[in-house]
Amino acid sequence: MREAMLYEKLVNSAVRCHVCQWRCVIRPDKYGLCRMRHNVEGSLEVLNYGKVSSVAVDPIEKKPLFHFHPASRVFSLGSWGCNFQCKHCQNWQISHQVDGMVERASQNISPEEAIKLTKQHGCDGIAWTYNEPAIWLEYTLDSAKLAKKENLYTVYVTNGFSTEEALDVMGPYLDVWRVDLKGFSDSLYQGLAKVIRWRKILDVARRAQDKWKMHVEVVTNIIPTLNDDDEQLEGIARWIRDDLGELTPWHVTRFHPQYQMQHLPPTPISTIERACEIGKRAGLRFIYAGNMPGHNGENTVCYSCGKLAVERTGYHTRITGLDGSKCRYCGADLNFRR
Repeated sequence: MREAMLYEKLVNSAVRCHVCQWRCVIRPDKYGLCRMRHNVEGSLEVLNYGKVSSVAVDPIEKKPLFHFHPASRVFSLGSWGCNFQCKHCQNWQISHQVDGMVERASQNISPEEAIKLTKQHGCDGIAWTYNEPAIWLEYTLDSAKLAKKENLYTVYVTNGFSTEEALDVMGPYLDVWRVDLKGFSDSLYQGLAKVIRWRKILDVARRAQDKWKMHVEVVTNIIPTLNDDDEQLEGIARWIRDDLGELTPWHVTRFHPQYQMQHLPPTPISTIERACEIGKRAGLRFIYAGNMPGHNGENTVCYSCGKLAVERTGYHTRITGLDGSKCRYCGADLNFRR
């Protein structure tokens, strides 16, 4: 264990954590909601520093990130715990059922070792993913500092529930804020993830882009009967357009039954296609159909001249029409970072 960052000491040896928007008040010998922060005699201790549950070499498109270093490989690390309790979690084994697993099932990988492995595997960057990286703040910060010294890019695949303080700690060393926006209503967030005050996610994403100049892409996993209504989809699309800009990629991905939602069917393809149309009507330039390999909604087409810029089939990517961040045919800005 090591002492946590971003907390304050309260009366009677209680502490308040400021890493995520729950801002948990944790009494002695108790844990934060994420289960990875423990009050030990009035000091907040981190349980998951260097404790890795998952490691892989991934195509960057798997995150999914379509407009950032396309066709590159990224070294991906996950830890344990989460500050959400999503009923449809794909990685529930490492996010939710974590008691005792940190010590029994972890690989111990120091920040120095993580960067060494990133380079050994020929990756262009490192991503903290699979579970919520914000609750791994201390480890990801130390790793990101080393990554920047080695000219490696850095990625958070996040639910976006960080505090502004935590974002600002990572800001100088983080290149990408790949954020989930699970819906656009109080009832959706509370029913799906037991989260209140979700709208702060929007403020933090905007801050990541505006203050820290991070590349931002948004993902919405569309779940039948929960967030597939026009009102929520239109709300998300308009928010992306107005707050992040029309060139911000929006991935609308197909739900497959997982965890506590195995009673629901997979999302109909027609629903994903309707979401893409809603995004287009709102003025978004890049809406991608996810979890549907081979669908032409995976491709990047120039909104100005209509020519193919990037062709994708699953995780196979072929760059056909990019000149830096622009369309090679007409010069339109396609909002790529390469």
